[in-house]
Amino acid sequence: MLGILGLAESTYYERLKRSKQPAEAAGTIRRGRPCPGYSLTLQGHKVSDEQIKEWLLELVEGEEHIYGYKLLAQCLRNEHDLILGKSKAYRLCKELGILQQQRKPTSKHPRRLARNRLVTGPNQLWQADIKYGYVAGRDRFFFVFSVIDVFDRVIVAYYRGAVCEAKHVCQALGRAIESRWRPGKEMPAIRTDNGPQFVSVLFGDTCESWGMLHERIPPKTPNMNAYIESFHSLMERDLLTKETFETMDDAYAAVDRYMDFYNNRRMHGSLKRKAPIVFSSWVMQQKEEDRAKFHRTL
Repeated sequence: MLGILGLAESTYYERLKRSKQPAEAAGTIRRGRPCPGYSLTLQGHKVSDEQIKEWLLELVEGEEHIYGYKLLAQCLRNEHDLILGKSKAYRLCKELGILQQQRKPTSKHPRRLARNRLVTGPNQLWQADIKYGYVAGRDRFFFVFSVIDVFDRVIVAYYRGAVCEAKHVCQALGRAIESRWRPGKEMPAIRTDNGPQFVSVLFGDTCESWGMLHERIPPKTPNMNAYIESFHSLMERDLLTKETFETMDDAYAAVDRYMDFYNNRRMHGSLKRKAPIVFSSWVMQQKEEDRAKFHRTL
């Protein structure tokens, strides 16, 4: 049977022997390469691990007590020409109990979880996300950052480029505020996922300086950012998977045309079969007419 399986007899019986060992004894077996018990200097001299531990203890008793295992290893390299890697330095410091405590990460802007909102008009809740497309002629990707108004589905601002960093996201958000917000009105809330651009200090500082509430969806809950996700799926279906781009400029021009079409001419069933900007204007007109009727009744 072993011959049919191509398995050596020594391998089979060794594994069988190990499987019969008690669990306590099996746990004492060290896997991997055994530790040599020494390290070398640049001159080729052997230094035992016990001696290295003594040097480490001497360091932590002095002004080097503020160092972690990486800098302690560097001190031994500088003072004794010792060839000591960070993995072994970590192991020895752990055995001695002199590892520095890990610092807990702190965030300047704590995460505000997204909550259900009743949206009754424009500029109350915006959603934002990043989509990428492919330029076949350059064999590289490009990025599209979009901000959508949940009420009228207008893409209030967008950015497209070869890279998408926090500064680009903030610049696009600034353009959205300039085009939609009016003095005296409450700032809209902005909802994003947990991408690096959105958890950055720059984005948090920008939202805070504008008095804009930034909320982030929990991980693996794209349904809480459904409107921007839906828009990006439409853009992928109608544009990104249908056209082949040879240059970055071709891709950018195509994105610009699509954004213009989407905002001004693409009809939505949920917007009374009107384009987003047309629907937004229609809502404003309805409010003006209702206001005029109210005044006439007075």
